[in-house]
Amino acid sequence: MIDADGSQLGILPIAKAIEAAYAKDLDLVNIAPNADPPVCKVMDYGKYRFEQAKREKEAKKNQKVVEVKEIRLGLGIDKHDFETKGKHAIRFLADGNKVKVSIRFRGREMGHPEIGLEIMERFAQFCSDSGVVEKAAKMEGRNMLMFLAPKTSK
Repeated sequence: MIDADGSQLGILPIAKAIEAAYAKDLDLVNIAPNADPPVCKVMDYGKYRFEQAKREKEAKKNQKVVEVKEIRLGLGIDKHDFETKGKHAIRFLADGNKVKVSIRFRGREMGHPEIGLEIMERFAQFCSDSGVVEKAAKMEGRNMLMFLAPKTSK
């Protein structure tokens, strides 16, 4: 048994441990039930739970949720459209999000995956200042997918 101030009280029967905790107007908490003998501590359990919830809330506030934004391109994309979508991707990467770039092949376009691969490589080159290719361009059914991740700042 461990006292509220952290000092060890030794091995006590359960009834005496509960009585000691009750005398100090605190709770007896089993902190290591699988140990031999089990370890219990005298503490204010309500206060402990409150502080634990507070720590979790603080940790959750400091974490950044990474979203995956999608940019869709076409095989016949023109220069201006390509630059506009590239600027959007750069903005997403600057915000710390990942970018999924996809090209959908329709009809006879399926016979020319090399054109899609060239567009993907151009797009990766366009975004190379703010992002790196996390997963290279690859055909999945009728779609070609590539993932970009923001560059880590060191």
